[in-house]
Amino acid sequence: MTQVVSLSFFRFDTWRARSWALGQMGLARGAMRRVPDIGFWKLCGSGTGEGFTPLPNAAVYAILATWPDLQTARARLSQAAVFSRYRAQAAEDWTVFMSTSTVRGAWSGICPFSPCPAADTTGPLAALTRATVKPAILSRFWGRVPDISRVIGTDPNVMFKIGIGEVPWLHQVTFSIWPDAAAMANFARTGPHAEAIRAVREEGWFREELYARFTLLGDQGSWGGRSPLTDTRQSEAA
Repeated sequence: MTQVVSLSFFRFDTWRARSWALGQMGLARGAMRRVPDIGFWKLCGSGTGEGFTPLPNAAVYAILATWPDLQTARARLSQAAVFSRYRAQAAEDWTVFMSTSTVRGAWSGICPFSPCPAADTTGPLAALTRATVKPAILSRFWGRVPDISRVIGTDPNVMFKIGIGEVPWLHQVTFSIWPDAAAMANFARTGPHAEAIRAVREEGWFREELYARFTLLGDQGSWGGRSPLTDTRQSEAA
């Protein structure tokens, strides 16, 4: 079997729904542990704007999970009570399903993703980075992030991008979808992002870090009234 990673996003429009979602960051943990077949999972909030800011966004939350295969992932997300409750409260939700192409590093002390040797690395891909920021360098880290956010926000190649995390300020997860590896590498190796990577290496900003790339397997739901993978499907059909 090939491990499948799901990343679900939920948008909450009313303050009542947003208060509910904030409470679930603690209250939903027991329910998540009881979901059959679930492996590694994390409940995450998001940042304002594109998510790459230190200011929390009360409207958007995310759930990352791993599953033994795609069929199981789709079934559990459809049937498990905790995911149903999130969908019932949310104004909009979207889930992307992926298999891991490459991964290095650790998240909460383990490597949660299992690479698939047969993963397709030639087409559109997703990238995820996760870091635990050392408290002593928080101001320097978040001082860099707005410049990176502006660049990725204007990059015509990025199909989807968001910043999420388990704990505001200390934990940062970036997730983005690109049409191909070349487009992603061009962003990563130039401008503010490249400068920040050099600072990370030279000054040791992170206590823990993980980098992963994924092959896209499919999605369900919508974000902003459409699937962010629409452009992917159109390019494959051309």
